[in-house]
Amino acid sequence: MTTTAQRTSVHGAVRPIGTPAHATLILAIICVSYFMVILDNSIVFTGLPQIRSDMGFSETGLSWITNAYVLVFGGLLLLGARAGDLFGHRRVFLLSLVVFSLTSLLVGAAQTQWWLIGARALQGIGAAVLAPSALSLLTRSFAEGRARNRAMAAYSAVAGLGAAFGLVVGGLVADLISWRAGFFLNVPVGAVMVVLALRFLPETERRRGRFDIAGAVLATLGSTALVLGIVDAADFGWTAVLTLVPLVAGVVLLGLFVRVERGAAQPIVPLRLFAGRERSGAYLARMLYMGAMMGFFFFTAQFVQSVYHWTPLQAGLSFLPMTLVNFVLAVQVPRLLERVGRPLVLLTGVVLTTLGMAWLSRLGLHTPYLTGVALPMVLIGAGQGLTLAPLTSSGVDGVAPADAGAGSGLVNTVHQIGSALSLSVLTAVAASVSTGHAAADIAARSGTALTGSAVLLALAVVIVLALIVPARATHLERSL
Repeated sequence: MTTTAQRTSVHGAVRPIGTPAHATLILAIICVSYFMVILDNSIVFTGLPQIRSDMGFSETGLSWITNAYVLVFGGLLLLGARAGDLFGHRRVFLLSLVVFSLTSLLVGAAQTQWWLIGARALQGIGAAVLAPSALSLLTRSFAEGRARNRAMAAYSAVAGLGAAFGLVVGGLVADLISWRAGFFLNVPVGAVMVVLALRFLPETERRRGRFDIAGAVLATLGSTALVLGIVDAADFGWTAVLTLVPLVAGVVLLGLFVRVERGAAQPIVPLRLFAGRERSGAYLARMLYMGAMMGFFFFTAQFVQSVYHWTPLQAGLSFLPMTLVNFVLAVQVPRLLERVGRPLVLLTGVVLTTLGMAWLSRLGLHTPYLTGVALPMVLIGAGQGLTLAPLTSSGVDGVAPADAGAGSGLVNTVHQIGSALSLSVLTAVAASVSTGHAAADIAARSGTALTGSAVLLALAVVIVLALIVPARATHLERSL
């Protein structure tokens, strides 16, 4: 399948001008498939109290249900992106859909703690290949400019809505059936996407090359070791041997990763991707932003169930103020980008999210839902609706066709690794708070963790102002 208009870049790759044939279908297939990945990152949150009761997880152990998924997801994303470059993004996209759907079955059928955590890790492998392939297919199908802005807005809206909608779906199925049912839903949805992808998705050119196995292993082991050390800090303290050993190992492994990438003929992360201030700022801001949002979903979902004694369905529905506002603003982002520009839209979004998170961090045992949870969520939803599309665009714009897979993979990698690292830190900090009463503990720990999320967002504001805004202004001056 070919696009309606194409041009050849200086690198010899065929790139689109305007929109491809079957543009709506291509965008729908990509967005629905990516929606599955994001959904499974949040669908488990409203089921956490039920899972803890069924399987006897501890508070820190419970975080591994999320971390096992996002760590493998983030650690192997770069390898998944490279696979798309070498074997064709459509082919790899189809394989990852099959893997993701089948491993979702394993998650739903889990009978023990290790089975559940292991199945979530395997599910992360499928997601690690699917996500960058989806983004690469999108960037190769829609040229920079208005067409890509609209496609990227839809893709980014899926990222925000998938996280919020997952809470509603997770709560609904956990309340009416079981927390397992949400994962079983992936099987029929995945089958439909495979059929549609076979018919409508265009194949991309295959490139000669090889896998940077050493880089992928070091990146995965290094990030996993850091998260393990941070999680252990909650149980053993920051100065314990069981905490320090994995922390030091993580730093060393990630240092080796950078050294390997510098000398690799075909690195899994071309360091030239960090040459631009805007892209580097987008990567760092995304880590901080998504880390804060992961803490928000993880702790707020438990707060409303443990303190308000709401059912999983009620807990999921409690996020609707955020979800609805998120959707309304996300669909307006392409128009806003054309009228006021990317820097202002992005900065406004991150600032609104920061204000909402700071308000929400005042949670306590007697906090009313309307003024203490719902209204702050309106600000958070508005902020996320404005933030993700321009932040994603800043992370992929200007990447050469030869680096399309690596560039897309890196955007998703910082998203997931930032989520895992930040959730581990927030969980460790929250675990140090104790009142002696179960509900009061949850309230106090949630407030502490969300204060940490507000700090992360404030740092993201600084990054946007210091790196992305001035870099974008320079780019616009040169284009005039």
